[in-house]
Amino acid sequence: MPKRYFERLQTIDHLIRIKGTGKPSQLAKRMHISERTLYEFLKLMKDLGAPIEYDRYKESYYYGEKGGFTIEFTKSIAPASTATI
Repeated sequence: MPKRYFERLQTIDHLIRIKGTGKPSQLAKRMHISERTLYEFLKLMKDLGAPIEYDRYKESYYYGEKGGFTIEFTKSIAPASTATI
């Protein structure tokens, strides 16, 4: 999966969190993707549990609950080895 995919997902997430997406056609144009591709991103995000809703009055997507996506690698601290020779 290309790095650009995750960058787009993060950008969409950010715009949803600040309620600044605009209409779907505007968001797709802003992201340089088709509306169909935008809807695929939104579906993926919803499938992963994002409570995405659309406000027709404000013409923007928003999260129905406070939150957002975090896409990063987190190192875990492994316990020290107890093996003896």
